[in-house]
This record gives sequence, structure tokens and C-alpha cells, in this order.
Amino acid sequence: MIAVLSALGAAGVEAADRIAPGSQAELQLSYAPIVRRTAPAVVNIYARKVVRRTFRSPFFNDPFFRRFFGDMMPPGTNRKRIENSLGSGVIVRPDGYIVTNHHVIANADEVTVALSDRREFDASVVLTDERTDLAVLRINTGGASLPFLELLDSDEIEVGDIILAIGNPFGVGQTVTSGIVSGLARTQVGAADFRYFIQTDAAINPGNSGGAMVALDGRLAGVNTAIFSKSGGSIGIGFAVPANMVRVVIESALQGGRVVRPWLGATGQAVTGDIAAAQGLDRPGGVLINAVYPKGPADQAGIRIGDIIKAIGRHEILDPEGLEFRIAMRPPDSRVSLTVLRGEEKFATEVTLGPPPEIPRRQLAWVEGGSPLAGAQVGNLSPAFAEELGLDPMLRGVVIVEVAARSPARRLRLRPGDIIVSVNGVDIERTDDVLSATREDEDEWRIGVKRGDRLSNVVIRQ
Repeated sequence: MIAVLSALGAAGVEAADRIAPGSQAELQLSYAPIVRRTAPAVVNIYARKVVRRTFRSPFFNDPFFRRFFGDMMPPGTNRKRIENSLGSGVIVRPDGYIVTNHHVIANADEVTVALSDRREFDASVVLTDERTDLAVLRINTGGASLPFLELLDSDEIEVGDIILAIGNPFGVGQTVTSGIVSGLARTQVGAADFRYFIQTDAAINPGNSGGAMVALDGRLAGVNTAIFSKSGGSIGIGFAVPANMVRVVIESALQGGRVVRPWLGATGQAVTGDIAAAQGLDRPGGVLINAVYPKGPADQAGIRIGDIIKAIGRHEILDPEGLEFRIAMRPPDSRVSLTVLRGEEKFATEVTLGPPPEIPRRQLAWVEGGSPLAGAQVGNLSPAFAEELGLDPMLRGVVIVEVAARSPARRLRLRPGDIIVSVNGVDIERTDDVLSATREDEDEWRIGVKRGDRLSNVVIRQ
């Protein structure tokens, strides 16, 4: 994965006053003053990870050797090697807080930050959030103040605005490229769970990840995250996490190091052209609600299945990713105004958001005994627990959290994230149901398991 940058018009200039260059003299204007001011706040990040692997001679898999050794095969040799990764980062506070991409420092044992003046510091990880592909680091400079970038309101950005991308592509050293904002609200880029990227044509390459997308007023418009490329190099299609999402992650790091996201308690699908025609709408757009969590925020606000959410506040909603992004931008326990279409009626309603609740409690337990589920750790799903596991918060039931090695559950090829639906004809709703249904030994087991959208029914005879 790679990085991108996007930005805004000149400082203090209103959108209506933005103009294209009108003469050859204007085309010769330089970005150097902006670069001098912003480049010192962009850093190089070196992440180091120790990878341990067991080497075993392939000869020991030969049947000839197994005739002599049987199951008493000689142990393998433990070997370790160092994996290094390179990325970029942005200083966002003078006391040493730095934003980068999660994938730049994921699973790293050591993280080193090199400033533009060549000073190097060991960095500690304050927060890492895989769902946004962002991470917050901190370095100790002994009280010295560092150059930093203020964050722009990324909703001010418009397609066509000029931006600068600053990072360390391919490790060649700090590099500045320029381009324009090619697109906004790109939701089909699979670089993170919250997909709402700024697209730019500025040249972005490996090593730019976590670097700065700088507006022409010197503020941070986004953090480079990914490029579209078949060769690994830039072809002019890059993506950045908007500064407004970056701000949410920074504030979470400053308030305890954990991201707590608000929860709507409703999901749906994009209103396509066919759905719009069936609903009598003049154009596609919005989210058609197809599930509402009982007693969740949306349910309490009167949102029903079949409603179409058209906007949150002043922001138009085009698809589920846009809805999720706009909800995630809000503080927990905040109130938001939704514009809703129900049949031919269009109305506004207020929803009081909140963190996803842990109801019911997870009640983790290991399945024991002689059942095929023995060796599986199970727990009750709730919106909070499902989000923690990276599952759909709307799911309910009993989920497999862990599977012990060499256990019956492992031999059944069960995985974390599988949901146990039934055991021997008994519907499973809570952890206690699983423990009760597997307490006695049976000659035959019929187990229903849901994995993603697929429901499987397995019969085991013992």
C-alpha cells in the first residue's frame, strides 16, 4: 500500500475567488515558500519487525526417513530475521505527536522517526487504528518544540484544488510533488474500513504512505494511504484519508489512546438506478435501510426498514460507506439530524448516537467434553463485541472467538468469527445454550454454522 496527498486553494481565499493562472508570468510562480514552511513537519518512519521461523530439513518429510524416525522427528531450527519497512509521517503537535498509516508500523518491534534535519528518535505507539489505517506515534524531544501542520477542514476541499504531496518515496529522501484533487468521497477503495478518500494525481509511490497532503495555505488536507497501480509505481491515481478523519483519531489518542466510534444501529444498501426507479425517485443516491437494531439509536429515532437516508446534517449521503464515514466523524453521544425519505414523505429526524453497547455481555467460555465443538472459545455477540472482532455490529448470536490447536473444533475447521446457529436441532442464542447442548456425548452431531453470508449444516457421526 502507498500514500497520497490532497489540498485546498490559497490561504484565506474564498471558493468563489479561486482562479486559474492567466498569464505565462503567473505560471512561473513557485511553491517553494509553502514547501519551506511545511516540509520540516513531514518525517521518515522506519519500522523494524523480528520474524521468527522454524526451519526443518525437507528430507524429514521423506518416507524413507520416517521409517526410522516415525513421529519422533528431530526438531526444527529456530531462525530469526529482521524485516524493515519504510514510510512517512506528519507532525501534528509541537510536543511530538505524529500521524502515519497503520500499515507502516503494524506489528513493528521498533519504530524510528527521522526528522527533516536528520535527527532521529525512537517512537512509541500511542494509538493504532486498523479500520482507518491510521496510527499516532510520539517522540520525546526533551521539551524542544517541533514544526507541525495544522489540520484543514477537509470538507472545504473541492475537485480541482492544487495540492502538494510530501513524503519519502522508495527511500530516496524527502520529495515534493504537486497535483490537483481529482475526486472526493471515493468509497470503492478497499484500503480501510472507513472508505471515503480524497483522490489526487500527484505522483505517489511506495514510501509515501503516511505522508502529508498539503493545501496551498500550508495546512494538512489528508494523509497518504494508497495508490492504484499495476506496476507498484505511480500512474496518477492516489488516495488520502481526509483530515477530518485524521482529527478524530488524533483526539482519540489524546483522550486515552482508544477510538470510540458512535453507532447508528442501522444498515442498508446504496440506492441504485433500479431502486430509484422502483421508488419513483428522479435519481439514485442515499441508503435504503434494510436492518434496524432493536432499541438502537436509529430504532429509538423512528427509523424503519425501507426508509431512505438522504443526508446527515448538510452532507448528502450517496452510499453506505458515506453514511458510515459521516457517523464516524461525530463525537460519541452526539445528536445528528437525518433527512429521511419514506415513500413520498420527506422529513428530518434527530438521532442521539452512542457507542455500540455490550448487551448482552460477552460471557466467554470454552466448550469442553466430547462434542465436535470442544476446544472452541465462544461468546455472546453484541454491537460492541462484534465491532471489536471486526464483524458486522448488527449480528447477533454466539460467535467463535478462538480455536485451540489439535482440538475437535480445529479438526472441524471452525474459525474465529464463525457463528454457531444450532446444535442437534436446538437454536443457539446465548453461550449457555452451546454449553448445555454439548454437555452430553452423542453418537451423532448436527451443527449449523454461519460464516459470512453462508450457512453450513454439518453432520458428524462418532
